[in-house]
Amino acid sequence: MALAFDEYGRPFIILREQEQKSRLRGLDAQKANISAGRAVARILRTSLGPKGMDKMLQSPDGEVTITNDGATILEQMDVDNQIAKLMVELSQSQDYEIGDGTTGVVVMAGALLEQAERLLERGIHPIRIAEGYEMASRIAVEHLESISQKFDFGLTNIEPLVQTCMTTLSSKIVNRCKRPLAEIAVKAVLAVADLERKDVNLDLIKVEGKVGGKLEDTELIYGIIVDKDMSHPQMPKRIEDAKIAILTCPFEPPKPKTKHKVDIDTVEKFQTLRQQEQKYFDDMVQKCKDVGATLVICQWGFDDEANHLLMHRNLPAVRWVGGVELELIAIATGGRIVPRFQELTPEKLGKAGLVREKSFGTTKDRMLYIEQCANSRAVTIFIRGGNKMMIEETKRSIHDALCVARNIIRNNSIVYGGGSAEISCSIAVEAASDRYPGVEQYAIRGFADALDSIPMALAENSGLQPIETLSAVKSQQIKENNTCCGIDCNDVGTNDMREQNVFETLIGKQQQIMLATQVVKMILKIDDVISPSNY
Repeated sequence: MALAFDEYGRPFIILREQEQKSRLRGLDAQKANISAGRAVARILRTSLGPKGMDKMLQSPDGEVTITNDGATILEQMDVDNQIAKLMVELSQSQDYEIGDGTTGVVVMAGALLEQAERLLERGIHPIRIAEGYEMASRIAVEHLESISQKFDFGLTNIEPLVQTCMTTLSSKIVNRCKRPLAEIAVKAVLAVADLERKDVNLDLIKVEGKVGGKLEDTELIYGIIVDKDMSHPQMPKRIEDAKIAILTCPFEPPKPKTKHKVDIDTVEKFQTLRQQEQKYFDDMVQKCKDVGATLVICQWGFDDEANHLLMHRNLPAVRWVGGVELELIAIATGGRIVPRFQELTPEKLGKAGLVREKSFGTTKDRMLYIEQCANSRAVTIFIRGGNKMMIEETKRSIHDALCVARNIIRNNSIVYGGGSAEISCSIAVEAASDRYPGVEQYAIRGFADALDSIPMALAENSGLQPIETLSAVKSQQIKENNTCCGIDCNDVGTNDMREQNVFETLIGKQQQIMLATQVVKMILKIDDVISPSNY
C-alpha cells in the first residue's frame, strides 16, 4: 500500500487492484474480528465441563468424528475466517503444551473479546484495553500460584495422580469408567517416567485400539502389542523366554540392481539354480538359528518357501511389521534392529519373557503380545469399545489423562477445579483493579468479569441457574475466604471441590490464562483488514 499526493497536496491511496479488495478499518475491523472470535468460542462453550455436550463432525470424505475435545473439534472444523483460525491455533498450542484444557482456553478468549467489545463501545482505545488485560493476567497468574497446593506422590502413593486424571476424564464420554482408565493412565506414565529428571517421554506409551469387547476390558500391557500374527498358522502361538531377532532385510534371495537375463537350456542348469536358491534360504534360516533366536520379527515379507523352511526349522516368524513398531519392540526388548544377515550376533537379540498370540471373539483378528520385556520402559494401553468412534474418542481422552499425569510429574502444584480457581482469580483481579489509576482499571475489571464466564458456562451446561449459582458460590468464597468453592456440576451436594476431589494442574491453568490473553491482545491490535473480495 502506498500513499501519494496529487498537485493540490491531497493524499490518495494507491492499492493494487483496489476495486477488487474489500476493506474494514478502525472500529469496524475490530468489531468484525471480535465477533468472529466469539463465534468460535460460542461453539465450544456448550462442551465445557462434566455435563458438556459432544460435537459430531463429518469430514469431506464422509468420516464421522464424535468428540468433546476442544482441539479436535476446531481442527476438524473447516474454518475460513482468519481471526477464527487464530482461535483454532490457540487451542492447538494449549494441546501441544499442556494436553488438557483446550476447550476452556477458547471459552476464556471468547469472554475476554466480549468484554473488550463493551469497552471499545465506551470509547476506550484498544491498546489501553490490551495493556489492562496484560496487567490483569499477571495478577491472575500470580494469584493462582499463591492458592495452589503441592501434591506429594510416589511410586507407591499414586492416589493424588489418579484423582487429577479422573477430573480430566469426567468431562469426556468415558466418564462412566473413569476410575480404571485414570489408573491405567497413571501406571503407564509412571512406568516410562524418569522421576529424577521429572521427565516423561509419551512416545514410549503406545495406545492401540480394537473394536469389540466393552470399555471395561481396556488394559495396560507392560510390553508391546503388534497387530500381526505368526506368518504360518502352524507356528507355536506361545513362546516363553523368547530371544527376538529384529530384521529389516527381506527373507529372499538378493535381487541384482543391474538388468540381467539367465539362459537355461537344460534341466540340470535349472536344478542348479533351484538348489542355489534353496541353499540361500537355508543359510539365512541357519544364521538366525545359530545366534540363538527363537522368534524372528521382519519388516518385509518372505515368500512361501522361506515360510515353509522357517516352519520346518521351528523358527516362528512375524512379517510386515511397521517401522515405528519395530523401534518400540527394540526399545522394550533391549534388542538391536539388524539391517543385514551378516551382522546378526547374539548380543543384538532382544529378550522377552513371553510372546503370545491372542485372538478376539469370533473374528479372525489376532494380535501379538510381547510381554515381560528386558526393559519395561515401553508400555501399551489397549483399548476396547463398541465402535470405532468410541475407541477414537477414548484414545483422545487417554491422551489428555496421560498429559495431565505428565504435567503433575513435571510440576506437582495443583489448583481446585469446578471453576473455583477462576472465581478466586476473578475476586483477586477485581480487588486489584482499584490500585490502578487511569483507563486500564476498566480493562482489569473486564478481565475479572471474563474470568467468571468459565464457571458460568459450567453451571449453564449442568442445567443450573447460571447467574444465581455463580453469585452464590462467589459470595461463599468471599465470606468463608475459601478458594475451593466451585460449581457443583454433578449435584453431589457440596460446593467444596476438596471434598469432591476435583483438581487441575497449576501449569495448565496458568497457560490457559496467558495464552488466551496473548491471542486477545493480538486481535485487539488489528485495526485494518484488507482482504480480496469474493467474486
